[in-house]
Amino acid sequence: MQERYDASAVETRWQQTWADQKTFKVSEISDKVKYYLLEMFPYPSGRIHMGHVRNYSIGDVIARFKRLQGYNVLHPMGWDAFGMPAENAAIQHGTHPAKWTHENIANMRTQLKRMGFSYDWDRELATCDVEYYKWEQLIFLKMYERGLAYKKSSFVNWCPDCQTVLANEQVEDDCCWRCDSEVQQKELEQWFFKITDYAQELLDGTDRLPGWPEPVLTMQRNWIGRSTGCEIDFPLEGSMQKIRVFTTRQDTLFGATFMSLAPEHPLALELTTAAQRGAVEAFLAKVGKQDKLRRTADDLEKEGVFTGSFCINPVTRKRMPVYLANFVLMDYGTGAVMAVPTHDQRDFEFAGKYGLEKVVVIQPEGEVLDPGSMEGAWTGSGIMVHSGTFDGLDNEEAKERIADYLAVEGIGKKTVNYRLRDWGVSRQRYWGNPIPIIYCDLCGAVPVPEKDLPVVLPTDVSLTGEGGSPLAKSSDFVHVSCPQCGEAARRETDTFDTFVESSWYFARYACPDFPSAPIDRQAAEYWLPVDQYIGGIEHAVMHLLYARFFTKVLRDLGLMEVDEPFSNLLTQGMVCMETRSCPEHGWLYPEQVLDGNCSFCGKGAVTGRNEKMSKSKKNVVDPDGLIDRFGADTARLFSLFAAPPEKDLEWNEQGVEGCYRFLNRVWRAVFDNLPIIQETNADGEIGAEAKVLRRQTHRTIKKVTEDIDGRFHFNTAISAIMELVNAIYSFKDKDGAPAVLREGLETVVRLLAPFVPHIAEELWISLGHGAPLEESGWPSWDESALIEDEILIVVQVNGKVRGKITVPADADEEFVRTAALNDENVQRFLEGKSVRKVVVVPGRLVSVVAG
Repeated sequence: MQERYDASAVETRWQQTWADQKTFKVSEISDKVKYYLLEMFPYPSGRIHMGHVRNYSIGDVIARFKRLQGYNVLHPMGWDAFGMPAENAAIQHGTHPAKWTHENIANMRTQLKRMGFSYDWDRELATCDVEYYKWEQLIFLKMYERGLAYKKSSFVNWCPDCQTVLANEQVEDDCCWRCDSEVQQKELEQWFFKITDYAQELLDGTDRLPGWPEPVLTMQRNWIGRSTGCEIDFPLEGSMQKIRVFTTRQDTLFGATFMSLAPEHPLALELTTAAQRGAVEAFLAKVGKQDKLRRTADDLEKEGVFTGSFCINPVTRKRMPVYLANFVLMDYGTGAVMAVPTHDQRDFEFAGKYGLEKVVVIQPEGEVLDPGSMEGAWTGSGIMVHSGTFDGLDNEEAKERIADYLAVEGIGKKTVNYRLRDWGVSRQRYWGNPIPIIYCDLCGAVPVPEKDLPVVLPTDVSLTGEGGSPLAKSSDFVHVSCPQCGEAARRETDTFDTFVESSWYFARYACPDFPSAPIDRQAAEYWLPVDQYIGGIEHAVMHLLYARFFTKVLRDLGLMEVDEPFSNLLTQGMVCMETRSCPEHGWLYPEQVLDGNCSFCGKGAVTGRNEKMSKSKKNVVDPDGLIDRFGADTARLFSLFAAPPEKDLEWNEQGVEGCYRFLNRVWRAVFDNLPIIQETNADGEIGAEAKVLRRQTHRTIKKVTEDIDGRFHFNTAISAIMELVNAIYSFKDKDGAPAVLREGLETVVRLLAPFVPHIAEELWISLGHGAPLEESGWPSWDESALIEDEILIVVQVNGKVRGKITVPADADEEFVRTAALNDENVQRFLEGKSVRKVVVVPGRLVSVVAG
């Protein structure tokens, strides 16, 4: 064993050993209990960042811990490799997305291996490989057969810069989630997955996922958005047509005075009179530039335009003007809202702005509301008024009575509505999975026959960055014969949303080389569901919801049996760092700041707040540089020690150096004590100091085990190991108890193994073990070693601490009481007073009341 800790040499040696021996390769042929640990796979951007380091270090601790506990651990890695960044980079740099992507994968694979993560690299997959996406095409065809995939014309979120459609979940604050461009509304023919067919099952499932964080489940419940109410038909004046609304407040129907339609409603232009056409078209153009989710915000200014048409309230028979309103969405309900200004705040504001009638139909108990003097809508409960035969009823009772009345009269019916909309999966870009559909003028949309799969993404497509799908300009790709009639036809040129690939990759990891189907049922039955999934909460209503939906579809297609993909979910916090900037040169990388000044101009650098590490603000740390200086184990240790996994981690250079010093202390502790612990220790009693060290050794095993197992309190587990190292350094009776010292040192190494595996393996071998630490198993604690011979008791006099006594651990109450009263310091505070009461709290405290 070398005296000096050489992180680079140690880590290189063990990484090569693990690769040569395929240490982490697993199969379902095992008598061990399975444990499937998975982190969300990365997009191959070309470089890993500190967020990757933290996320994958968290997962690796759990994987290694479970492996040491005797589990058969599946811990795979792959690449979410399709998507717009590769295509944009290809356009920018004049390369091909496939070349750019595979070069990035190779680079990131090297970086991840350098971190020492325990992946089964034999299961590696990339979603851009035809051997992966061909099976996705087959899944699509099966969904198409069952009506779960369909095409329709709809208004969609359109990013003008990325030149593609975005799902609702991919629009953030009116902007594209990738490029921050302002999103527009555009009508296109699009492919959809019928996720709404599974809305109730997805909602019910949130109550059966106790291993998921409640905030994620709440976000999914709100996104699914189940509501119960009524569908009601409002006849159009002068027409046989009707406007159908969905409402949860049928008790307010008698107060409906106008109708609000979504600007995207199919009747919007049809109902527009000639006199109103100019105003309506200007309004539609304005709303078309607004994000749909932003339009529902409470603080949004309520705007609309009169169509010129009227509908009839089916219970009051009053004429109701039909407006288009910016706060009504086609994506919710029917895209039409009966407006009740006195009992809905949005309608109240809208009616006030456009001078529309207000009618009170619910009076709060003990009050009389006047529509002319109301300052806001009354949305609480009360007694029905101006509501015909329902007057005098409590409004909650009236809801049921009115719902029954509507059904009897054929005006409406009870129904359930969901906020969740079907998932639009068409994307007008090249670098994605081709949708396997052919269009024939005679036969219509024809699925590509299974025997003709895969539809391979061509490599000779010209990428210009201009609008529309580049595939549409590839004649060889587009022009084909119809599989049904043989006549000339054309391929679909849209590709799948990349979230489709990430919705089932976890299942393919169970059988990455299976040649006969997307999923090997036998392998899936063994490995699925994923026991522990790790990733960011930002995916709560995108990837995580889509993965749950896809799992249920794959189950119903007979490809696997599980209902949910992930039994437990850990959402890790972000890695944050203060920003630095120069008034002249803008954002600065950390290495561009020297002695507090900009390295370009020498002006003082401005220190900003701690924010998520991002290349745009240059507050990033290069993991390779960190490894070069300190080693991968130090990088891992800091990312795990600086904050609990679910909290944000604030980058701290001093913290990194502290972790490096600690690993050097551990190395030195083993090196310095190797000559001593080679000696054998004769059986017999050990001294008091040795008992204390042994007690702390076993306490540490217990605490670290409990902190890791299910709780993931890695920071407190590491802190406990640090305390044990301090105790070893303070231990004086080394020659008298070498076995106790060896046990302490070996325990430190074994407990550190999941966190810093390279140095742990090296020290384990240095301690004289022939087999790798990986085969030693996880240490267990001895309950008898935790029992203390003596305990420290705090003594209070009139509520203030006045002394501390040491008593035998098994001392009875009378002995403790007497010892407390006889303590010299306690007696000083009892002088001249009489003891009125003594309370003994076993093992902790003696409270004396004196006066």
